[in-house]
Amino acid sequence: MSFVLELTLFDYVLSDSTDNTNFVTKEEAIKLFEFFKNCNLFNWNDVNNNCEARSEAICILLNAWQIPNYKAWVFSGAYLKKHIGGLKQYWNYHVAAMIQVKEENEIVNYVIDPATSNTLQTIKNWAANVTEYSHSYHLIKSSDFYIFSNTKITNYNWHKRDKQNSKWTIQGLAGINGLSAKGKSQLCFNKKKIKQTLQRLKALKAVNPLATS
Repeated sequence: MSFVLELTLFDYVLSDSTDNTNFVTKEEAIKLFEFFKNCNLFNWNDVNNNCEARSEAICILLNAWQIPNYKAWVFSGAYLKKHIGGLKQYWNYHVAAMIQVKEENEIVNYVIDPATSNTLQTIKNWAANVTEYSHSYHLIKSSDFYIFSNTKITNYNWHKRDKQNSKWTIQGLAGINGLSAKGKSQLCFNKKKIKQTLQRLKALKAVNPLATS
C-alpha cells in the first residue's frame, strides 16, 4: 500500500469547538462568497494585503447579518511546530473567514477567501491550497479572536476583538499596515482614506446579500 503524505493536518488541540446547529445552505454560502469577492472594500488582488483585517471585516459583517461564522487559520509547520512544513508566499500563517454549510446530512466548513481562490473551498482544501510543502496545520477559532500573541501559540494567548485591533482592521482594509514603520508614516497622510473605509464598512452592515431577492 502506498503512503500519501498529507499537505495539511487539522490541529484538534488549538481548535475551538463549533456549533453545528447554526449553518447556511450551499446556495447561500456561494452567494456570500460572490458578494465578498466582488465587494470593492476588499483588495483581493493583493494576496499579501492584511489577511487579519480582511477576515475580521468579513466576520464583523456576517455578525451584523446574524450569520454564524468562525475564522480558519493555517500555519506552516516550521512556524507552529518548529519542524518542516511551509506555506506559499513565504507566509508563516494565513487566516480567513469561515462559515458552516449544511450539505445533505452533513455540516461542512467552508472558507471565504477570494485572495487565494475564485470559489468556495472546504477548510482542508483551502489550507492545502496555500501550503507549499508538508506539513501545514489548519484549525478553527472563534471569529472574535483577532490575532495570537507573538510567542508559542496556545489556546490561551489569543487577542480578542478590541478597540486597538479594530483600528488595525480599518487601516488594513485601506491598504496600510499600521504596525510597520512605513505604515505608521502613511497614517499621517491617509486619515481621509481611513475615515472613508470605516464609513464604507459601517454602511455594508445594512446590505445583507441573503436578504435581497
